[in-house]
Amino acid sequence: MEERISDEFKSFLDSGIYRLDGSKVVFVDPVRLLNDSYSRFRISPSSYYSRSFQSTDRRRVVEEVNVPSISKKKRKRKKTPRDLNEREKSAEKRHQQEARSLLLKAHRAFLEAAELQTFLPKLVKCVEFSRGGETEEKNFIELGSCWQAPLYEIGLCFPKSNEGEDSWLANHVGRTVVPLFNNLISHETNDEVEAEFNNSQYILPGRSCFYMSDLRQIRNLIPAKSDQGFNLIVIDPPWENGSARQKAAYPTLPNRYFLYLPVKELAHAEGALVALWMTNREKLHMFVEKDLFPAWGVTNVTLCYWLKNIDSECMPAVNLEDARVIISIPGVHSRKPALGKLLWDHIPGNKPVKCIELFARELMAGWTSWGNEPLHFQDSRYFVEKDKKDGLR
Repeated sequence: MEERISDEFKSFLDSGIYRLDGSKVVFVDPVRLLNDSYSRFRISPSSYYSRSFQSTDRRRVVEEVNVPSISKKKRKRKKTPRDLNEREKSAEKRHQQEARSLLLKAHRAFLEAAELQTFLPKLVKCVEFSRGGETEEKNFIELGSCWQAPLYEIGLCFPKSNEGEDSWLANHVGRTVVPLFNNLISHETNDEVEAEFNNSQYILPGRSCFYMSDLRQIRNLIPAKSDQGFNLIVIDPPWENGSARQKAAYPTLPNRYFLYLPVKELAHAEGALVALWMTNREKLHMFVEKDLFPAWGVTNVTLCYWLKNIDSECMPAVNLEDARVIISIPGVHSRKPALGKLLWDHIPGNKPVKCIELFARELMAGWTSWGNEPLHFQDSRYFVEKDKKDGLR
């Protein structure tokens, strides 16, 4: 007899969102969220996730969350405790009074979702089908800063039209070559476009738009009129980080640089929802609260934690009421879950809304993506063809 599944789980299979503990905690499958942008292709789960997810002893995991990390290491001689400075006191207060109980409760709800726990190992299963071969991954940051950057071009290969042979569209499809850097590249069709640059292939979702440049050129995206601005602005800055491993993955920028992002000018006249991904460090909290948000004109801030398995290193600050913790399996290279569907009901302005991601490393249907490497995860090596049995369902 086929096992019966809940309505919530059926909804998760379609949407990629599983609501836990009422509406304050959600588990998301980032691959399902992104695949809403594609019809002919699918993102390969095994290329997205940085690790496999095996079934876990729930009791052991809960114990690990509650037991201090010192218990996992060889005990050392206790040192005389010193007085905490003001920043350390603020961090301790934030952790103990705001974060700890919330994250423990969210993680417990995640572990108690039996049908979800059973399904998790299947998330990363995929029959691999390489479209891009073993070509070397492009360093767009390096390419965009060299003297040849204005000469680089990308070829957009539009699919054949289903219209009649005599139609205008059928006679104007084909390959279009455009400048790659400092140029707004978009297409209005609902279907994916295959692109080629320097012997590598890329998959661009329908109705996507991207502008590849460094920080000096971002003001070119400011709309001519404020009522043509963006209703949702997602920002994932390359924060300064002392980890050598993360610095090897992507270059960072000094925090003061982000003060000059034209968030006010990009926002729609009716207001905008700003979602900022930030590292969970007290120094950064203070900078965002006291300097960055006032410079951007951001008010009414709510914290929403991103719980990666049993870690809680990052959080986006968003004006959000019905979700306080987002849980997901982490992807490679600090790849963040898409937030559009989670935030949809809270975006101000009339529909359809306009959405933009700053410092983007991938594209989404209907979105504008800006940064010096928005094509990073659009390489065809990350995709499988839709008619291949990729194990997504």
